[in-house]
Amino acid sequence: MIVWINGTHGAGKTTTAPLVQQLIPGSRVFDAEKVGETLMDISPGLPATDNFQHWPPWRSLVVETARQVLEYTGGTLIIPMTVLTEEYWREISEGLAGHGIPVRHVVLHADTDTLRSRIASDEILGGDSPFRLKHLEPYAQAAGTWLPRVADMIDTTRLTPAEAARRVVEVAQR
Repeated sequence: MIVWINGTHGAGKTTTAPLVQQLIPGSRVFDAEKVGETLMDISPGLPATDNFQHWPPWRSLVVETARQVLEYTGGTLIIPMTVLTEEYWREISEGLAGHGIPVRHVVLHADTDTLRSRIASDEILGGDSPFRLKHLEPYAQAAGTWLPRVADMIDTTRLTPAEAARRVVEVAQR
């Protein structure tokens, strides 16, 4: 099974994923961003874009990598990765379903003010990142339209990371 932890920057995906891993025996965390970083290292580069998710190989390679890892290890794969384009989510989720891999899709949600505050105070990623901040509006649009139809929304505004992790596990165990 895959537990896909979606949500925009500042929602708590990176912090929550290892806590979820501790609560689900035999689970692993797969950072799908590393697939994008690999594609960004191709020389000469792929067509210019502001987001590696726009490259079709990223989406298919995430599906194939997840499938291969699960085939090799079994268990549960936890993927903390923002996907805000419905078409891209559909491509990924249908690809995984085509391999018979069940996906529990959760979105860690917080209000915009909380997200801005978390981004600004993030010492690991350097605070007010224009890249991270520019995703707040697309996230708000996705959260107000298609995300609630395809995922369980978990409001992390007033949750500790440990509480958020327990909620993610509750969804995964349904």
